[in-house]
Amino acid sequence: QVQLVESGGGLVQAGASLTLTCTASLSSRPWSDYPMGWFRQVPGGDREFVASISWTGHTWYSDDAQGRFTVSRDNAKNMAWLEMNNLRPEDTAVYYCAADLAGPSFRANEYKWWGQGIQVTVSS
Repeated sequence: QVQLVESGGGLVQAGASLTLTCTASLSSRPWSDYPMGWFRQVPGGDREFVASISWTGHTWYSDDAQGRFTVSRDNAKNMAWLEMNNLRPEDTAVYYCAADLAGPSFRANEYKWWGQGIQVTVSS
């Protein structure tokens, strides 16, 4: 009953900014019921926590994202964003948005619904 679609990825140079968008399609409960998170994954690696945001907009970040990335949401539009600044080559990954009815978490296995992922590539 929750479908998530990421958009806004692409190829950028180191130091650039990029904003990812997560758009939710919901069949019953409102988007405001769903804490959501952003994760990323490189080939052969696990999904790594990037940021999360609660129903009310409280945010959490990985140490790597803190100070460079900003997560936000608009419950009326069923959307969330991950603004990424000062991108580094090591930020290159497939980025996913995820949602669940439980509280926001940094653990990927605690999210039930996932988008298909979108590639972000940062060149040096």
